[in-house]
Amino acid sequence: MFSVVREQILKEVKDSDFIAIQADETTDISTVTQLVLVLRYIDSKMNVQERFFEFIPLQSSTAVNIATELKERLSIILPDQKEKLICQAYDGASVMRGATGGVQKRIKEDYPNAHYIHCYAHQLNLIMEQATSHISKVRNFFSDLGGFASFFSRSPKRTSVLDEMVSRRLPTSSKVRWNFHSRAVNTVFEHREDLIKCFHAIRDSGDFDEITVREAGAYARILEDPDFRFFLQLFHQIMPLVDTLYARLQKRSIDSVYIKRCIQRFQEDIQKIRDSLHAMTVEHSSLSLQSRKRVALSSEDHQRIAAEVCDTILGHTRERFQFTDHLICATLLQCDRFEDYQVDFPEEALKTTVKAYPVLDSSRLKTELELLYSNEEFRACSGAVDFLQFFMENNLGELFSETVTLLKILVTTPMTTAEAERCFSTLKRVKTFLRNTMSQDRLNALATLSMERAIVTEMTDFNVKVIDTFSNLKERRAKFLYK
Repeated sequence: MFSVVREQILKEVKDSDFIAIQADETTDISTVTQLVLVLRYIDSKMNVQERFFEFIPLQSSTAVNIATELKERLSIILPDQKEKLICQAYDGASVMRGATGGVQKRIKEDYPNAHYIHCYAHQLNLIMEQATSHISKVRNFFSDLGGFASFFSRSPKRTSVLDEMVSRRLPTSSKVRWNFHSRAVNTVFEHREDLIKCFHAIRDSGDFDEITVREAGAYARILEDPDFRFFLQLFHQIMPLVDTLYARLQKRSIDSVYIKRCIQRFQEDIQKIRDSLHAMTVEHSSLSLQSRKRVALSSEDHQRIAAEVCDTILGHTRERFQFTDHLICATLLQCDRFEDYQVDFPEEALKTTVKAYPVLDSSRLKTELELLYSNEEFRACSGAVDFLQFFMENNLGELFSETVTLLKILVTTPMTTAEAERCFSTLKRVKTFLRNTMSQDRLNALATLSMERAIVTEMTDFNVKVIDTFSNLKERRAKFLYK
């Protein structure tokens, strides 16, 4: 069954115009380092596919070893079509992204069109880590925020009071879950008053030990602290925007045109928060005075720190996302700028695009784009996927051949390694503590059948192929026929 599914994936890859790979590594239950390889391409029905290909056991996690293993698999996937590999997407580890001896550099030596993409979700996580850790007051805020869940997780007796008075559990700290801070901020913001009552109830009940009483009183004072309340309100506005961008980045059908617009919208929303800081700090100072609470920081200090947080997010977003080749290429098909492009054609973006992807014909692409910009009908498309489907549905593929080629490149290029991360969940389900001696072939077979079960259901002759493959494995006394 595994070999039939593998053959179908290889057939789809062969029929596609371009292919991209995603790779990431983790350690399984047997402490074996597993490198997951995922293929992204457009199938014959113009649907974006991200297919699990294999878990590769690594003897060492060096760039040389990882690159060697990937090249071995790529020689099977693309035996005589090296130019089809247009992208390789990894996380930001130095062993993967190294410009001189990293995996991406070694792969590009054999596959010159394989541009490197640093996973955008990982980059967004790094941006938020920078914004929430390099300012001492903000770092202290998130340290206090993580303490609430820790306080309740250490005792079922404390948790029972939380369930009774708040009816909501607090998210525990996790370095691997990207949106942990967001979930914690939203929960504490929405249930702050109930949490204060909960801590007071624990302190005044007389049923808890001295350490618990002391900690409960401290956490109640933290929740009532004006500085904590201000940062809670600030990040309650910022974190939903981050969550929205995270959710969009992890969709399979995203493309660089769509993501470029999402990033621009994210920057605009953060800028709006920054512009409204004065009103928010004035309101917060007024509430603090009304409640007769001492303000540890002045409104000017609050505004300054909040502005620094917003500036950090905006600055790092521009630095990490703005100047990569595939995003510059995406500007050619940014619908909301078509009207401007009619007057001022984006020559620099066109030069960057043709330089990054030599397969494109510059003069013909320019002619097609000029026609595209002058037609209002194309301005309703929201991304490269919509554009590509529109061209195919209206039989415009031959008329806009270079534009379609560019669209296929942009759609095939993965923006994240989210699919590779999802494969790790299957790995944990398949290779468990009770099955930790499972062979690598069996692991790959079970993982493929689990993650690519859609192929099994879509192939009408799947059973016939499985029986034929099984019967041809070796000489048998009886012939296996499917009736």
